[in-house]
Amino acid sequence: MTKKKKDEKKTRYSDKELAEFKAIIDLKLEKARNDLKLLTEAYTNADEHGTNDTSPTFKVLEEGYHVLSKEENSRLAARQSKFIQNLENALVRIENKTYGICRVTGKLIPKERLKSVPHATLSIDAKNNQYK
Repeated sequence: MTKKKKDEKKTRYSDKELAEFKAIIDLKLEKARNDLKLLTEAYTNADEHGTNDTSPTFKVLEEGYHVLSKEENSRLAARQSKFIQNLENALVRIENKTYGICRVTGKLIPKERLKSVPHATLSIDAKNNQYK
């Protein structure tokens, strides 16, 4: 039996495969949380009254603030929060052993898709059919 046919018969990923996906998600989650912290600090100016404005790098930072306004940083932070929630939901699906199952077709989402979009809940076919 070829690998492709074997995968088509599977109804869920093995515990070993789920552990691999969990490791990927944990790394993405850590980075996403750090990014959210930076974005939040940027739009709330948490360090506004500190000594940062006396450092020689303040001018560079000030110019950076002009590139991304507070509103833009706020929108990016909201988007990042949603991404974090989606990753956390994926971890719940891993715990429930329902991770990687398309919520429309009930079939396994290919590993390649889950590695690049670990919070995916739809197969490519189901995603494409949403827009028809």
